Amino acid sequence: MGERITRRNVLAGAGALLGASIVNFSPLRAAVRKTDPFRYCLNAALVMGYRLDILKQIELASQVGYDAIEPWVRDVSAYKDAGGSLADLKKRIADAGLTVESSIGFTAWISDNDDERAKGVEAMKRDMELMAQIGAKRIAAPPVGATRGAKLDLLTAAERYRAILEIGDKIGIIPQIEVWGHSANLSRLGESMFVVIESGHPKACLLPDFYHIYKGGSSFEGLRQLSPQAVQVFHMNDYPDIPRETIADKDRIFPGDGVAPLPKLVRMMYDNGVKPVWSIELFNRDYWEKYDAPTICKMGLSKMKAVTAKALAD
Repeated sequence: MGERITRRNVLAGAGALLGASIVNFSPLRAAVRKTDPFRYCLNAALVMGYRLDILKQIELASQVGYDAIEPWVRDVSAYKDAGGSLADLKKRIADAGLTVESSIGFTAWISDNDDERAKGVEAMKRDMELMAQIGAKRIAAPPVGATRGAKLDLLTAAERYRAILEIGDKIGIIPQIEVWGHSANLSRLGESMFVVIESGHPKACLLPDFYHIYKGGSSFEGLRQLSPQAVQVFHMNDYPDIPRETIADKDRIFPGDGVAPLPKLVRMMYDNGVKPVWSIELFNRDYWEKYDAPTICKMGLSKMKAVTAKALAD
């Protein structure tokens, strides 16, 4: 469905949808949000294949109707390096009626190699400082630097997580332990929550992902144990009927189009008071070839809302 797209017609299509500029909330948009207990976030991964800069991502998210964005550090860095003002970018996001609920970076803060970890912690500090300037509340802390090799001692991992939490305290941004199902470390829900709990920090929290929980081999029943503090942002996606051993990031699909019991899981958490910001994270090249950027963003939002509506109706 749709035609194969080039960068030129992607941008043209986005421009046609977005109109002249970013707009503020409309009364209708605000009214609709009051009836839905969840908020919805555009993760930049969804539109990665179109190579849109951060300004286009903001415009697209606002016009399609998302509540928030989850930008990648590299896109904000590129904007700054090109001479962009971070203060202006923060205002543009706010004027668009959006918040920056989370952000995505990749630093080796958890590495067992002392030199690599020191560099990783410093890189995490720079990333947090950068993203805090545009109003980001949180940043992902995946186990970069420990995805291969031996299992880390989890108490040691918790100490390393606390170290970046304390840096985040000074900056005003919260690093979130991100579950990575393909990793040698922090691939399972339980070990990831162990690190969150044993960090002993009041702001410690998890960044889960339905695909990664499946990939890592954890039972979804573990989600019953999570609290509103533990999960503030959740990567929403689905996956086809492919074995854990062979499924990969690229196989993630729109929520509701796969085999994950998403409405049941959303309701499970909702009944526990857990109402995270849902951030759609996919890396599906087939979608990038079939749809233009506005269409894929519309589909992502509508699919997430359909899942949550079904969850609350059951």
